[in-house]
Amino acid sequence: MQVGFIGLGMMGASMAANLQKAGHKLIVNDVRREAADNHIANGAKWAASPAELAKQCDVIFLSLPGPPEVEAVALGENGLLGGLKRGAAVFDLSTNSPTLVRKIHGVYAEKGVHMLDAPVSGGPHGARSGRMAIWVGGDKATFETYKPLLDAMGDQARYIGEIGAGAVAKLVHNCAGYCIQTALSEVFTMGVKAGVEPLALWEAVRGGAQGRRRTFDGLVDQFLVNKYEPAAFALKLAHKDMTLATQLGREIGVPMRVANTAMAELTEALNRGWDKQDSRSPMKLQIERAGVKIEVDKQKIAEVLDRDPPFKG
Repeated sequence: MQVGFIGLGMMGASMAANLQKAGHKLIVNDVRREAADNHIANGAKWAASPAELAKQCDVIFLSLPGPPEVEAVALGENGLLGGLKRGAAVFDLSTNSPTLVRKIHGVYAEKGVHMLDAPVSGGPHGARSGRMAIWVGGDKATFETYKPLLDAMGDQARYIGEIGAGAVAKLVHNCAGYCIQTALSEVFTMGVKAGVEPLALWEAVRGGAQGRRRTFDGLVDQFLVNKYEPAAFALKLAHKDMTLATQLGREIGVPMRVANTAMAELTEALNRGWDKQDSRSPMKLQIERAGVKIEVDKQKIAEVLDRDPPFKG
């Protein structure tokens, strides 16, 4: 079985490397030839185009920034469509539009090729460690056939349903996260403005019912310490994800009032030129509006976490 991998960025490079560690021989492609240097050094072969890669592979994984890049690779000039073999399978690991993955699925089905949406969740650290969810939509038998490859990249590969189901699950997950982030920045600045010291406030609320669900532990790395660079997940990518989620809501006629508020925060932060900062950087907007200062010493946070480790359930 020959495996292809297209897109060796922050997430894709690690996922492809984990496939190699599991013993799979890869053919790789990326818009930047140098992105493949480490993979080639470890035995991967380079393909000059997606079409060339497709001619040689039985199963192909895509890890790309978003819908425009996926559509170009899947259907564009020198794209996969020109080289795919009948019976091949393509897994899109990107955060993508359900409408687009269904479109590609329909085109590929006419050629006897399986298209599955398989977005991942775990961030760059999860991609490196293999502790990552993979939510798959499409043909279930194809999912089962290639599940060992998915298991080489993540520890929770799940079949969700028909084509597009994985993409929908990812948008639900990410949209919820940014809505919660927006709410947390609002209520936390209220508490600080009301006179409670930030570290004491955070330590208190994480012991309550919401805290026991790990709601407040997400404040540690950026918000409490007022540090949004380097980005764990860039704002521009978060904005793309929320655009897809709110677009889906419009397409199916579901009001998205909270999501639209969160989207407005992301957009304002993007307009400030914070595109390369962390996806939590919009929380700074609420700090600014509230007129408070939140900047807790990392060592003091570490001391709290040593005494009271993050909740596991």
